[in-house]
Amino acid sequence: MTTEQTFRLERYWLQRTGSLVHCSLKAGIVNCCSRTRQTGLKRDTLNTTKTPQQDEVTVIQVEQLLKNPPDGFSVEDLTTGYRVHSDPEKSMVLIDDFNSCRGKIVFLNSMGRKVKMQNLREYTSMRKSLLSKKICLLVSACEENVSVNDENADNGARDNFAKEVIKQFVVSIDGNDPFIKWQMEKGLDWTISSVAGESYRVDIDLTEIMENWAAKNSSIITDTLTKVKPVWRDASFTLKYYSDALFDFAHWFRFSKRKFSLRLT
Repeated sequence: MTTEQTFRLERYWLQRTGSLVHCSLKAGIVNCCSRTRQTGLKRDTLNTTKTPQQDEVTVIQVEQLLKNPPDGFSVEDLTTGYRVHSDPEKSMVLIDDFNSCRGKIVFLNSMGRKVKMQNLREYTSMRKSLLSKKICLLVSACEENVSVNDENADNGARDNFAKEVIKQFVVSIDGNDPFIKWQMEKGLDWTISSVAGESYRVDIDLTEIMENWAAKNSSIITDTLTKVKPVWRDASFTLKYYSDALFDFAHWFRFSKRKFSLRLT
């Protein structure tokens, strides 16, 4: 049985029984365990203790990262910009190249914001990384101008007002944190069991995490004394799984597009 056939068998059992399926590539065995029915799980029910060094979420300004990179990162100053190095064994960087006032910034070893997978082996490797490494993402805090609500403004003008960037940050979430790991596993399993087609796309959203962080760090977002409630842009990343199915109608018509959010509490 090929890996693609194994994955199709996995989806069949997920859709028919609602069970979680874990595949062993080496043994070629599909092991089933019943789905966790517990909902509304809170962090305190996990009985975890954390020290200040074990923060599940870290947010750093891009300028600060370039001047004083955190552990696991190093920065190479180029004439046209910067090249950021990271340890792929500890961090999974999902940041596209971008331009700033300091020039072009390139994160080496980055998989990009949208990650493509074409077989079970790639999916399994990606899943393992999501549940064990630091996940790094570039997000932008934008100021929503009051003119956005002007009835006389067209849609394009409103979008431009809403996308006025205040600052850019690199956010890192700990995929091995028990509560985040539980949410990630639940979201990935739900995605596989709910899609109708062979291929699918799932957006993993961090907006709620950034909103909670911003509520406690408003002075960091803006240099002025005026408090600003930011609108977060690009606070998500995407996983795309492509199969070799000849007629993948559900994917073609976007019926297999899914989304779930991560939170801290």
